Amino acid sequence: MMIDAVRKVRQMHRRAIEETYDGTCRIYGMRAVRDPETKVTRQEEVLVQDGIPCHLSFSSAASAVGSSTVVAVQQTIKLFLAPELVIPPGSRIVVEQQGRCESYDQSGKAAVYPSHQEILLELWKGYA
Repeated sequence: MMIDAVRKVRQMHRRAIEETYDGTCRIYGMRAVRDPETKVTRQEEVLVQDGIPCHLSFSSAASAVGSSTVVAVQQTIKLFLAPELVIPPGSRIVVEQQGRCESYDQSGKAAVYPSHQEILLELWKGYA
């Protein structure tokens, strides 16, 4: 009886979070491709997943580093997605939200909850 109530609350929580999804994202990763003529294997970027509903959240915090007139500001970018998705580390994530399109790099392991997952992102700088 109590377990059914918990399941129902979790479903309601997930629906509420998914109502905030106002963007979509594409996940790109690297895969080994062997040239049949040269027999050389090289890494190539491939689309792993497309059209994933998501939401980007931004927050900023002023750092204590700086002079009395200049203060460094650090921005935290967090991506909210469905919990069952698996985003490989090192993926490039392209998010379209609020009429803008931007590429990001996954900066950490996803925090996965029953209702959603949160992934910290950084602006894309290229593959390492």
